[in-house]
Order: sequence, then C-alpha cells, then structure tokens
Amino acid sequence: MPHHRLIALALRLTAVGYVGFLILLPLLVIGAQSLAGGPGRFLQDILQPEARSALVLTVEMAAYTTIINGLFGTLAAFALVRETFPGRWFLNALVDLPFAVPTLVAGLMIATIYGPGSTLGAWLKAGGVEVVYSRPGILLAMLFVTMPFTIRALQPVLLELEREQEEAAYTLGAGPWTTFRRVTLPSILPGLLTGVFLTFVRALGEFGAVVIVAGNIPMATEVAAVYVYGEIESYNPQGATSVSVAILLLSFLALLLLERLTRPPGERLPAVFRSPITRPSIIQ
Repeated sequence: MPHHRLIALALRLTAVGYVGFLILLPLLVIGAQSLAGGPGRFLQDILQPEARSALVLTVEMAAYTTIINGLFGTLAAFALVRETFPGRWFLNALVDLPFAVPTLVAGLMIATIYGPGSTLGAWLKAGGVEVVYSRPGILLAMLFVTMPFTIRALQPVLLELEREQEEAAYTLGAGPWTTFRRVTLPSILPGLLTGVFLTFVRALGEFGAVVIVAGNIPMATEVAAVYVYGEIESYNPQGATSVSVAILLLSFLALLLLERLTRPPGERLPAVFRSPITRPSIIQ
C-alpha cells in the first residue's frame, strides 16, 4: 500500500478513535444508563414536575439568550470589522474573556454587581426588579458565557465579504436596511446561524455561572444542569441521567438542524468547520 494511503488511513483511524473515545463512548454509556429502566422510566423521569419545569426554564432562557446575543453579537461583529475607533483592539480582546473566565467566577461577578447587598442591586430591588436569585440573573449568566459565539462566527465571514455588491445596491438606490436584507444577510447567514445555534447549545448546558446567581428554587429558578446536580446529590443517578440525556438530545438536534440549514448543495463538510470561531489576527 502506498505511503500516502497508509498516512491517510492512520489519520482517519486516529480521528475516529479520538472522537469515539472522548465523545461517542460516554454518550453511548449515558444513553444506555438512562434507558436501564426502560423507556417508560425515562419518560417518567423527565416529565415529573420538577424535572419538566427545569427543562422548560432552561430552553426558555437559552432561547432568550440566543435572540439577544444574536442581535447584539451581529452589531458588535460589524463594529469590530468595519469600524475604526480608539481601543478597538482592546474591545476585540475582551470578547474572548468569557472563554477564559471560569463560569463560577462569572456567576460571582454578576452576583457581586447585582446582588441585594450591592448598590446597584439594592436600587433595582427598590424599583421592583430582582436580578440575582431570579430569571434575569439566569439570563445575564447565560449571556455572559455565550457572548463570543456569534461575534467570532461572524467576523471571518465579514472579513471575506466583498463590499462591491453592497456599494452597487447603494448606487441603485437601495437603503441601508434593504441592502442588508437583500445583499449582506444572505452572505453572512451561514456564519450567523452557526453563532446563534452554538449559543443556544452552550446556554442549554450552563451550570457554573447559573448555580451562583439563580438561587436554584425548584419550579422557579432551577435550570436543568442544576437539577441534574441536585439529583446526584440526592442519590438518584437514574433521574440525573435521564434529564442529562434530554439535554444532550436537544443539543444534538440543534446541531443537526444547524448542519442541515447551512450545508450548501453537494457540500459534505460540517458548517462549524466552514465558519471557524477564531479571532481574526488582522483586527487591530
């Protein structure tokens, strides 16, 4: 067998073995464990009131997070790529900070700023707005940890986007909104979809920041990841496993939908590889 074929085979086996060992094997094990009591027990575990409430709250907060970060992340990406202003390089570096900060620290920062013992938190509470130990705190925690995804997915796309079509649209009398909707948006849509879907998936599984700021009140502010932790602490691994699998299924379905929506006809490479989330080095 020629050397290049041996190398190719070795690379494929390495990729399959690496992904299989780190991802596929744990998924198969936890999936089998969740069904150990049969499909009826699995449905019972995820549909009992506290688990169902945690799952619904998690999906709801993740959806709000995705919408907000999708909108403001798009605006931030345009500003970082197309605008020149003092401190742009510093702002661009700050975008990556949520990747580096431990999520527990992120939750602690939010609790320190908006907690009832802080000046801002006390002022908001006096106005009838509670952030920490309520849903706004969950939303802020998810927004913080997922902020970079849309920005970093869109920046490479915007850097490669030719401006001539936009300028031609302006020349023909199209306004800014029409130009964005008819010319710019179709070009950046794969990157935008990648960013928002990854935001949604990441928010579904957030634990560290949320556990600090949510208060973890059953049927009120308890998200799915915190519920799973509580079930483990209560010596109910079956219930914890079932809800964990439910979160994994939601995440996997979202990623499958992303792949379906962003794959061009005949293209086999997953969309997440076509729109890498990297910080463009030419942003200064």
